[in-house]
Amino acid sequence: MGSRKKHRQAEDFEEKWRNRFRQFAKSNDDDAGIAGWSSSGLETRLRYFKREFGEAPKSGIWLDAGCGAGTYTRFLNSGEGQVIGVDYSYESVSRARQRPSKGILWTVADAKSLPFRRETFDGVLCFGVVQALSDSEPLISSLASVTRENGTVWIDALNGWCLPNLWERLKRYIQQRPLHVRYESPFRLVALMRENGLADVRLYWQPILPQALQQYQWLMETQLLFVLFRFVPPLAALLSHSILVVGHRHARKPKRGG
Repeated sequence: MGSRKKHRQAEDFEEKWRNRFRQFAKSNDDDAGIAGWSSSGLETRLRYFKREFGEAPKSGIWLDAGCGAGTYTRFLNSGEGQVIGVDYSYESVSRARQRPSKGILWTVADAKSLPFRRETFDGVLCFGVVQALSDSEPLISSLASVTRENGTVWIDALNGWCLPNLWERLKRYIQQRPLHVRYESPFRLVALMRENGLADVRLYWQPILPQALQQYQWLMETQLLFVLFRFVPPLAALLSHSILVVGHRHARKPKRGG
């Protein structure tokens, strides 16, 4: 396939997602619907994130890139830091502004080309975005560039190694149908974080059952399963619908004198 055709397909894929997000915001009132998730899917993702992140930040400037209706933005704002939420969908940002959000600054911007100075934020979140992009590298580069030394970048993605996701990709390949979302390799995402200056990168597995099976979701969140995943990563990769990755911007080492 020629490079021009690939470039055009990548642009078409991302433009379709821009239009989808606009339509989601116009057609739904709930945070999950606006973000394109099921209600149980968003609740589970938020629960996994809080498990690893802990309490809302007590200080600093924080960015939620691709904020949608502001689910994670409002969580960050429940602490004592300054919080900014951005999304390329004007309709989504308008919905976010309608929620109780005192103190949050909202703006329309593309997470791949953020309108902020380098090293502005103490922490950056970017959830529900990777699957709508043709490539993760420009996004991670943008997020890392606006993060201060000793700051953190949190990002999630749909796990390309998960069995149901592998089956979906194979089925669409056989049917010669394009993918409706982009699945990411967990270890490629980790590598991209490191290549963009982030260190101590950690990968967290997120097994998420479909909404019809949510009564059994608790089985996916037991401590025993998390321990098993830690020691048997291939099993975790096959069973986890999504992944969560965090990396740290370390302070630059001073140059040695001549």
